[in-house]
Amino acid sequence: MVPNPLALIAEVTHRCPLHCVYCSNPMQLAGTQSELSTEEWTGVFQQSGKLGMLHAHFTGGEPLARTDLTELISAARAAGLYTNLITSGIGLNEQRLQALVSAGLDHIQISFQDSREEAANWIAGAKAHAHKIELSRAIRRHKIAFTVNLVVHRQNLDHLEEMIAFIEQLNPERVEIAHTQYYGWALANRAALLPTHAQLEKAVAIVADAEKRLAGRIRIDSVVPDYYAKYPKACMGGWGRRLMLINPAGKVLPCHAAEVLPGLSFENVREKTLEWIWQESSSFCRFRGEDWMPEPCRSCDRRSEDFGGCRCQAFLLAGDATVTDPACSLAPSHAIVESAVREVNSGAAAEQPAPASSFVQLQKQNTDLWTYRTNPE
Repeated sequence: MVPNPLALIAEVTHRCPLHCVYCSNPMQLAGTQSELSTEEWTGVFQQSGKLGMLHAHFTGGEPLARTDLTELISAARAAGLYTNLITSGIGLNEQRLQALVSAGLDHIQISFQDSREEAANWIAGAKAHAHKIELSRAIRRHKIAFTVNLVVHRQNLDHLEEMIAFIEQLNPERVEIAHTQYYGWALANRAALLPTHAQLEKAVAIVADAEKRLAGRIRIDSVVPDYYAKYPKACMGGWGRRLMLINPAGKVLPCHAAEVLPGLSFENVREKTLEWIWQESSSFCRFRGEDWMPEPCRSCDRRSEDFGGCRCQAFLLAGDATVTDPACSLAPSHAIVESAVREVNSGAAAEQPAPASSFVQLQKQNTDLWTYRTNPE
């Protein structure tokens, strides 16, 4: 019997007002018509609580695009789940924030793209920066936990020190400095987003200094690029080991990118229970444990720490989800990553990334697409 999952990642919609150059969402997004209803999500939260899950992370797309978000937060809280809203902040005003807090919202995470307004708006593809600053001040007037997420990459890393100072003024409890992860549109823009050796070394030193200076006041968590690591990350804590992700259409996945993998069929909460999917489904069992592992993973002392790395990254880079993640220095296909790093450090990479086209594609698919506004009806 596999231990029950610890947390639910609830992708309540793929609709989004932004089209960030580093977006790692799948290129094929779920349309509005296929989204789970309020009642269906309520059933999901009830099942999650019975499974012993502790957290519900509301994400997307932009979860604020759901007009029933207050009801969803309330349902998750009633199921005994700690509720965390991961958002751009677009679509949130003081009145709606109060409603969410009253419904049981425990934590909010706001994403910032830069400390400089023009650059932040360019990266996000929308004039959102000023609104996020005002929203951060409003959040501090409520008794909820507050995290700022800053995605860093080649285009903004040279002024990381300035960005940390900017975020410090927003007074969050926690800051997540996350290097871009190369999936979806971010992978297409990798040559323009992957930092150089020199940028990364300087950034590591800046983060270390900030951790010391802000210790006891603001916690800083930093995620470095896989491409510069000696060993791969244990993606999502290992395939089917800790988390369940449910996409807007009800598919249950081990991670947000899992649908890129060929040959896997993912169950839907409209047809199967979460308990059955977690314990019995072929998709969740496929890369669980060690039996599937090839060499050098099978005989590696780290196999129970990183679990062979990310299956989606293995497929996207090496064309085979069953091989060692090419980000690992021991992987037979590691030359793929080395080549990408050499390209970036040679100066031959593209100077600017292109805006995510997935937003435009979704606009064409859905005539009722939610468009961003700071004061939704």
